[in-house]
Amino acid sequence: MSRFKLQSIIFVLVAFMLGCNEFIVVGVLSDLSRTFDVKLSTIGYLVTIFATVYAISTPFVTVLTSRYSRYKTLLSLIVVFFIGNTLSGLAPNYLFMVISRMITATTAGSIISLVMTFASTIAPRDKRAGLVSWIFAGFSIASVFGVPIGVTVSTSLGWRYAFYVISVLTIITFILLVFILPRNLKQTQGSIKNQLTLLLDPRIYFAIFSTLFMAATMYAYYTYVRPLLTTLLGFSTTSLNWLLFVLGIVSIFGNRLSGAVAARPNGLRLMPRFYTVDIILLLLMPFALLNKVSGFGILLVLTLIVTIMNSPIQIHFLNTAESDYPQSLVLASSLSSIFFNFGISLGSATASSMTGLVGLDKISLGGAVYAALAMLFVMLTNRAIKRHHTAKSTDVNPVVDK
Repeated sequence: MSRFKLQSIIFVLVAFMLGCNEFIVVGVLSDLSRTFDVKLSTIGYLVTIFATVYAISTPFVTVLTSRYSRYKTLLSLIVVFFIGNTLSGLAPNYLFMVISRMITATTAGSIISLVMTFASTIAPRDKRAGLVSWIFAGFSIASVFGVPIGVTVSTSLGWRYAFYVISVLTIITFILLVFILPRNLKQTQGSIKNQLTLLLDPRIYFAIFSTLFMAATMYAYYTYVRPLLTTLLGFSTTSLNWLLFVLGIVSIFGNRLSGAVAARPNGLRLMPRFYTVDIILLLLMPFALLNKVSGFGILLVLTLIVTIMNSPIQIHFLNTAESDYPQSLVLASSLSSIFFNFGISLGSATASSMTGLVGLDKISLGGAVYAALAMLFVMLTNRAIKRHHTAKSTDVNPVVDK
């Protein structure tokens, strides 16, 4: 096995580890509620707190650690992540659990940002999009296989052991990274102000909004995927895990499709077509939910394409920083995960509001609005890219008056 393939597998393993830690709480909410004697609705805030801290802390940690060796920074963050995850397993009460989840959330975003930076540096140009899509797929694999395994461990041995398993996985990942990561990557130093200049570029801030509304589109309906499957479509609770498993497998294929699109020179320009389909499907969903086959079918297609912009937008952030803002490369690699988490919060809050206003069967209408906004901002991103290339070519080839 080549060194690049081994590095790629370990990078996906890091994403899998982070995904297991983020998603495991969803699978053990009831167990935590009983252990800490806290209402289930209150325990649910662990998910919201994690996503919020993740999104807010990532840019600060990323910018403040950029002056240090990326190799040492990544390993140090994984040590802190290990401590936070292990403390979650040892948590004696709800407050302790909240603090431990905040520790892991503070490091998780920066870890995946640094992994993306290493990936973009290590990968040959023609393989970069494929590797980025596989790293994103690591999170999907965690939801498909990692979380069910965690729930099984929780059911058999107790929820604390689910966190201990992740801690063991973290130790293994740490050891592998020590030996496989390049230690002296070339990196451009920059002040905090210089790093943040990246955010003033319209190619970046339009893409940021595209990412945010992409995530909001998905979570405007996926937040309530379980009641959609059981309450509205009438599937039994025993078949629920299998249905979620199938959706998870489709999401892995969606990540691979996203990588294939990102590998094309016009990947981002194709996005409006996909979002047109998203809007149509989300508007049709209230009618599709009247039937099991059409309802589950529309969920499958949405799962395949709703986050197809993941890899193209990540490659766009990396390429823009690499060519014009090398001092901001790590910050650029974190933007997708930061604003995806903000989008999760926006989409899930919208789903809750729509359920109360128009009913569970029509919550996809909010997602249709966000899909339209995502399409608008990706079109603005493409226009900004085109203007930049035009201006650049004009500078390189100035018109000379005769």
